[in-house]
Amino acid sequence: MANSPKAAGKEAREKLGFWHANRFLFWRRLVQFGILAMFLSGPWWGVWILKGNYSASLLLDTIPMSDPLVTAESLASGYLPDATVLLGALIVIAFYALLGSKIFCGWVCPLNIVTDSAAWLRRKLGIRQSAKIPRGLRYGILLMILAGSALSGMLLWEWINPVAALGRGLIYGFGATGWLILAIFLFDLFIVEHGWCGHLCPIGAGYGIIGAKSLIRIKVIDRSRCDNCMDCYNLCPEPQVLRSPLHGKNNESLLVLSKDCISCGRCIDACPENVFTFTTRFNHSGE
Repeated sequence: MANSPKAAGKEAREKLGFWHANRFLFWRRLVQFGILAMFLSGPWWGVWILKGNYSASLLLDTIPMSDPLVTAESLASGYLPDATVLLGALIVIAFYALLGSKIFCGWVCPLNIVTDSAAWLRRKLGIRQSAKIPRGLRYGILLMILAGSALSGMLLWEWINPVAALGRGLIYGFGATGWLILAIFLFDLFIVEHGWCGHLCPIGAGYGIIGAKSLIRIKVIDRSRCDNCMDCYNLCPEPQVLRSPLHGKNNESLLVLSKDCISCGRCIDACPENVFTFTTRFNHSGE
């Protein structure tokens, strides 16, 4: 029987305990704030672990990391970045292509904390009506950004990139960019559920393409365990990715193979029947 969205996760907390029902959420926040701490360690304490921001950074003054979308914009605009930037983009692409589906979105991106907070408040306030925006729009926006950069010769996305803006704001202090972050929070809260990350963000679209064949995947252990409480659907930022593995036909994979899954583990946390687990894309067998 379906539970109320307001109570999503409550049954798992009561049956399995608070830690079990929130463990992946805890680890995600630890990673997200840990990365912020690595950026802040230089300006605050003079210990430079990560220099730069979420668009381009240097780890321990040695390993470059570059946002693949920014690098792609540069190439599209006709500007060839220097070797360090290109190497940084290749390192990031290789890491996320191998690791897991949209790991950046669920475990690294600081804006995920903002959008998760809006989703939580939306459930608590019982806001269920939502404007309809195609989830594929983010891929169209990605193409428009690259085409616009090619036509204009400018890095168009960097003018409004909220991920970079939030990162800079948290590290160096907020200015006008605070209004952009507030607008995204209110958009997710009142207009479209999971609106920014789930429908519009071109960075997430890029990482979805990069990680489409990545190794780590969420899997339905046994479909027969599901009691249709709907808690996983209510908490998942991309609930459409669960339909086929959880309620598909016998010949459909038990793995969540959609490129839109952000590997956040909320479905694992929320399920009181232990239906889900993390595994690799090579583990196709069920119980």
